[in-house]
Amino acid sequence: MKADKKRVSKLVKMARGQSEAVLEMIENDRYCMEIANQLAAAESLLHKARQEVLRAHLEGCVREALECGDESERIRKLDEIISLLDKADR
Repeated sequence: MKADKKRVSKLVKMARGQSEAVLEMIENDRYCMEIANQLAAAESLLHKARQEVLRAHLEGCVREALECGDESERIRKLDEIISLLDKADR
């Protein structure tokens, strides 16, 4: 992985903490909107982590594939990006 591992790990750990808090809130029958807000916070952290990984992938792996001269490698990397974008639209 070419992304800043420390930053991505921190974001994912924070999201894990948020998720654990959500589970506790559910078990304690907390107010729906409080739970929804905590879920949104966890989702936001994971989104930021994903953006970090994707940015590093584009700047590193995809750039290298585009510059290497291997057409099949370029197509494979672009297909990976397209597949990821398709998943994000769901």
